[in-house]
Amino acid sequence: MSKQTATDYLIQEIKNDALVQAKSTKEWNEVFKKAKQIEQEQIIETWKCGNLPTSLGRALTAEEYYNETYRSK
Repeated sequence: MSKQTATDYLIQEIKNDALVQAKSTKEWNEVFKKAKQIEQEQIIETWKCGNLPTSLGRALTAEEYYNETYRSK
């Protein structure tokens, strides 16, 4: 099974929603939550595969990089 990007996941959910019945606000919140989870996993995996420089002057774990870069946004 190939991996799906967060964007691809959202596009598929929107297409499915248009073909079936409309999702409730609660259901869409779950879709958005899952998309953010996918995005986080992809960012962390990318960090693990590369050596990205930081402006903090120290090495960060993938999870620390994600949290410091994206968590508050």
